[in-house]
Amino acid sequence: AVHGPVARPPLAPRPGAGGDHGGGLLGGAGPDPQALQGMTVLLGPSHIAMVAKGVSAIVASRDAALRPSIMRAVGSRISDDGQEVTVYLRRSQSEQLLQDIAHTGEIAVVFSVPSTHQTLQLKARRATQRPAHDGDLPVLQAYLQSMVQEVGQVGYGPQYVGAMLAAPLQDVVAVSFTPTSAFDQTPGPRAGAQVCSPPTSPSPPTPQP
Repeated sequence: AVHGPVARPPLAPRPGAGGDHGGGLLGGAGPDPQALQGMTVLLGPSHIAMVAKGVSAIVASRDAALRPSIMRAVGSRISDDGQEVTVYLRRSQSEQLLQDIAHTGEIAVVFSVPSTHQTLQLKARRATQRPAHDGDLPVLQAYLQSMVQEVGQVGYGPQYVGAMLAAPLQDVVAVSFTPTSAFDQTPGPRAGAQVCSPPTSPSPPTPQP
């Protein structure tokens, strides 16, 4: 058995439960799915930096009957503007999860800093998959090194982290998505609060003839 705070993934939200899970995918009715199709969430610099440095990432989805599936990612990356997130899963460990993502397009990922429990949850409805290739190796290696440092702060050594994240490239699938909603899931009074997009500047009025 695997023990310790970083090895134990958070429980997947019970389908139909709302409240702190933010609604929608794996957490209640939420907004109209059709209304979300064109939406993206604008993450702030601190959230992007947190994900970019390589922290614990737990990936979840659900099937048509709302049964959840969940697995730890073995790598992640985020674009500089936060509009594209990629998580890496081992196919041999994640068959149900990958099947659910393929069938529904829906994904929820929890990123958490092991030493502080600072946690961000991202959700999307149009996730795509592809086999990992040689170009992904630097990302996976950087993620492993970051996790060795992060998990080491709570007392687990490099051998533990290496075993937890061992992933032959031919067994790795890259899952990419554009976040459509984000939630602060850091334990405390704000857990479950939606991360709001920065307000957009109003368009200047159109001159009238």
